[in-house]
Amino acid sequence: MVESQLRRRGIPDERVLSAMLQVPRHEFVPAEYHDKAYADHPIPIAEEQTISQPFIIARSLDALALNGSERVLEVGTGSGYQAALLAVLAREVFSIERHPSLAQAAEALLSKLRYANVTIVVGDGSNGFPQSAPFDAILVSAAAPKIPQSLLEQLAENGKMVIPVGPPQAQELQLVRKQNGEISVKVLEGCRFVPLIGIEGY
Repeated sequence: MVESQLRRRGIPDERVLSAMLQVPRHEFVPAEYHDKAYADHPIPIAEEQTISQPFIIARSLDALALNGSERVLEVGTGSGYQAALLAVLAREVFSIERHPSLAQAAEALLSKLRYANVTIVVGDGSNGFPQSAPFDAILVSAAAPKIPQSLLEQLAENGKMVIPVGPPQAQELQLVRKQNGEISVKVLEGCRFVPLIGIEGY
């Protein structure tokens, strides 16, 4: 996965590649998909959600350029796979999930695998998690019709956010930066994510 799907397709960040070597992706997919866990496509999980394809995850993490000192907000815990990667790459991770069953399963698995710097929260991810803001980085795992204002407000100065934005059928993966209080947006890739459901989502 790391060599053929990521490094050869231009993911340069060795910390990201190392994290994706370390974290056992098969632990985060349903048993019937274990043989497909490392293939480069999304995999269905419970509650009609998915675990994103490895390349899109790696592209997102590469864009955030984490150095290990950051406090990170993840919107959309899902299976917990991306939270585990963030746990390796950052100092502290807050991950918010709207489905209690997914949050509970992810929390149990992350604890079993000893990722101790992740806090799982049940709630509306489109509102972020203001109690623990600001965040040095925000990673959104569901598509929003536009960038939620709450998430912009919770992004720290010099912070970065990666978020898929656009209509339900197809979106752009965007890198958002906050510098001197100003917001800039760069398009990274075309993508397709499940919708972000919430007050500032769909």
